[in-house]
Amino acid sequence: MTNEEVMKALGNVQEPDLGKDLVTLNMIKDVAINGNEVSFTVILTTPACPLKDMIKNACINAIKILVNKDADVTVNFTSNTSSNRKDAKTILGGVRNIIAVVSGKGGVGKSTVAANLALALADGGAKVGLMDADIYGPSQHIMFGIRGERPMMKDNGDGKGLIVPIEKFGIKVMSIGLLIDEKQAVVWRGPMVSSAIRQFVSDVDWGELDYLIIDMPPGTGDIHLTIVQTVPVTGVIVVTTPQLVALADAKKGVAMFGQAQLKVPIIGLVENMSYFTPEELPDNKYYIFGKDGGKNLAEEFDIPFLGQIPLVQSIREGGDIGVPLMLSDDEITKKAFGEFAGNAARGIAMRNANMAATEIQEVLE
Repeated sequence: MTNEEVMKALGNVQEPDLGKDLVTLNMIKDVAINGNEVSFTVILTTPACPLKDMIKNACINAIKILVNKDADVTVNFTSNTSSNRKDAKTILGGVRNIIAVVSGKGGVGKSTVAANLALALADGGAKVGLMDADIYGPSQHIMFGIRGERPMMKDNGDGKGLIVPIEKFGIKVMSIGLLIDEKQAVVWRGPMVSSAIRQFVSDVDWGELDYLIIDMPPGTGDIHLTIVQTVPVTGVIVVTTPQLVALADAKKGVAMFGQAQLKVPIIGLVENMSYFTPEELPDNKYYIFGKDGGKNLAEEFDIPFLGQIPLVQSIREGGDIGVPLMLSDDEITKKAFGEFAGNAARGIAMRNANMAATEIQEVLE
């Protein structure tokens, strides 16, 4: 076997999402041959790639069929999370992808989805931050069990202090709930809220991240415009339930980011509270809020459908006690969140490969 033969064989292995072969995409490195033994490394576009096993098997088959049927093939993996930022990177310069999690209305579990998405991506090996941009109703400090904690400050060298986000479960978390007395309501006008959001991105030491997940407030308002005008948002994930009222509001969220002047791609839609499965009847599904509403909405707007999250008691309990579901023993629901996060990671990689560069938006007031 020669390096040339191995590379030629791997040139027949397609990256399933990007539609080109691994060699053309420069995803193969460190080819080593010793007799019948051959090893190489595949560079994935995200650590959370759900297609790892498919790519591995395709590589092994290509070598055995096209080069040497007796080859002992070792496929190693590393990742270089894709990014398509073309801005000056004066803000959040170390963040590869900024993902806004939105919903048209409150009560659909957006914050729960954002928290468990962050944990699922981190579980795949990614560096992840979570910014709670819901100024009026913050909840991530509760979900991560850091109520009452206060972030530290650090000097960045030019006399300007930076807030250090609190790290919990491997996620860097920042929320207005960490800075104010929980018993006090945030009674601010729009400009003050926008100022706080800008501080959350410019005065917080987020460091190097593969993904910064932004838990947005419900609706379509000031904070959404401030975010896209301040940072280059890679894409948006829309959360809904199957209920008709929630779907009607989700349409507004989809429509907002589909406007020509925003130009923020929608990575996809996830349906939360899709069905209820009692613990004592694990094979039963009860569609309390309707069936497949989110899936149908995604088809209607021709946007990717990222998955269905069931309605189970452990999700609520995890959020209340500060230990999100991804850290529990509930394998069925963890699998649902894992599949959703994998689909989201794939969608982000495809967005970076196939769409216009990520830039800060100039929104007409």
